[in-house]
Amino acid sequence: MATDYDAPRKTEEDAESIEALKERGPAKGASGLDSDDADNPSFDLGGNDLSDVELDVIVLPQQDDEFTCVSCFLVRHRSQVDHETELGPVCRECSN
Repeated sequence: MATDYDAPRKTEEDAESIEALKERGPAKGASGLDSDDADNPSFDLGGNDLSDVELDVIVLPQQDDEFTCVSCFLVRHRSQVDHETELGPVCRECSN
């Protein structure tokens, strides 16, 4: 579709206001979650003071069937090795 850059632009009266867009609601297909928030879900703790709570985390050493990718530094299973470099193994995701 051709665009006429010399045509007059819409005035502020022609454009919808932010309030009108908010009243209309979210667009079809839009979810309530942002894409960034989908990876990091948050939990409402109700304002409780959790400063005296201790969390126990067990960290396991790298297993014999795992490797650390030299590109993304994630520990992955050996089945995800794409190739080896002089620095070390590279996973399939980083080789793309």
